[in-house]
Amino acid sequence: MAQFFEIHPENPQTRLLKQAVALLEKGGIAAVPTDSSYALVCHLDDKAAADSLRRIRGVDDKHHLTLLCRDLSELASYARVDNRQFRLLKAATPGPYTFILEASKEVPRRLSHPSRKTIGLRVPEHKTLQCLLELHGAPLLATTLIPRGETDPLNDAQDIRQLLEHELAAVIDAGACHQEPSTVIDLTPMGDGGEAIVTRQGRGDVARLGL
Repeated sequence: MAQFFEIHPENPQTRLLKQAVALLEKGGIAAVPTDSSYALVCHLDDKAAADSLRRIRGVDDKHHLTLLCRDLSELASYARVDNRQFRLLKAATPGPYTFILEASKEVPRRLSHPSRKTIGLRVPEHKTLQCLLELHGAPLLATTLIPRGETDPLNDAQDIRQLLEHELAAVIDAGACHQEPSTVIDLTPMGDGGEAIVTRQGRGDVARLGL
């Protein structure tokens, strides 16, 4: 049964978020608000938790999972980033964008795309989620919370609680968030002199990035 945490959107209660972090560190899956839609998150280094994350979401190992990072310096620890890529990342973060980049050796091989060795990375702009990441002290593994068989993400904590309370360890409610997924941009072609490719148009405005 999922624990339900009601968090103040402007002044997140550290005491409650520490309890959510403890559940994640025990291998639990949590539903968290982002600056796009809700996401499912788990501990980065827990294989069983990552497998549960994929099962709940209904995706296989070819589906790009995302690392939610606190800032660009943390992101750069998990991906190979050149100067062109970094300039685009700097213009877009924090924000509702997910970037596909070549995974560094810090990323467990089982988490990167099996054929491309790439990983999704994101620096969210959401006060509650940023506080959770700060308390956790490391990136969280994440995927957009789109129920199995559906195409639209969820954005209401009560709906998530009703649908998934027996599969999650925690639901964090900081008020309804947007019902659009993040915009996904593949930056790997830039490493060979090419251009970034928008692979999913979501809440993030690509015009802001000149794409």
